[in-house]
Amino acid sequence: MAEGHSDQGTNNVETSDNVVDERTAVELVYQPQSADTLVALRVRERIKRVGPLLRGAFLFLAVGNWLLTTVAHGSVEVFSTALLLVVVLLLWGYPRIQAAQVQRLVGWQGEYRATVSPAGITCRTAHSTLIQKWSVFQGYRETADHFVLLSRDPNILCLDVLPKRGAHEAGDLERLRAILDQYTPRV
Repeated sequence: MAEGHSDQGTNNVETSDNVVDERTAVELVYQPQSADTLVALRVRERIKRVGPLLRGAFLFLAVGNWLLTTVAHGSVEVFSTALLLVVVLLLWGYPRIQAAQVQRLVGWQGEYRATVSPAGITCRTAHSTLIQKWSVFQGYRETADHFVLLSRDPNILCLDVLPKRGAHEAGDLERLRAILDQYTPRV
């Protein structure tokens, strides 16, 4: 600390490279939920467009198998009906199972404090700190209750979810949207 200079009473948010003025940074404080991850998985699926095609193909094959078996035997087959129900349950439940798994990985860390600034996104918990620069992201998509940031890798394996419920001041969401628009495109 420099002589005659005191940091006491300041509330600036630090990143690994520099100190960010709190007027340009937006802090979100929230508890992660399974629903947050489910929204992110749906956004990724819409961006990649492979998920709906595969789900549609599996459903088409299952329904086709059920119809062919029913017509061939002249009555409803128990096995083909059970198979159809299993396929429908898997197609409906798989994203929810994934979201529950992610919740088990991140939920135990408690409260998250995500700071979005011109330097990038810093996410702190009682157990860890993750700093991501804007170059990590290919873009973001806004939903009714979330901002979902998508990684650059071809399979979009990394998703960052910023729940709007984490904002505490009236202008936080507008400032957050402005920062996101400035540093990463909408996709």
